[in-house]
Amino acid sequence: MDEGRPIFQQIAERVENDILSGALVEEGQVPSTNEFAMFYRINPATAGKGVNLLVEQGILYKRRGIGMFVAAGARERITARRREQFVLEYVAPMLAEAASLGIAPGQLTQLIDTQLIESQLTEKETR
Repeated sequence: MDEGRPIFQQIAERVENDILSGALVEEGQVPSTNEFAMFYRINPATAGKGVNLLVEQGILYKRRGIGMFVAAGARERITARRREQFVLEYVAPMLAEAASLGIAPGQLTQLIDTQLIESQLTEKETR
């Protein structure tokens, strides 16, 4: 757990990550709040708050007396929201910084392409 962020948000993010990775599938059951609480050694109410956050967002839904399940379309909703976050947190500030440095859009694209190629080469070398 990350000390700098609320635990319930981290629980929600981990469930989302499991959905994105395919570890949790649409219409599949997710662990109960008590299971989350035992696994992470946290209060069940905290785990419940994280799960309920995902219910509010339409990522999970409850089947009374049975448990929590991944909603249909959850993966797409998570991906869309995270892409929006990515633009706001990374792309927009990068564009603003590039403009302040006088880097034209074409130059920025070239810098990104060059960095991508270099990182792919580095990745191949480390295998």
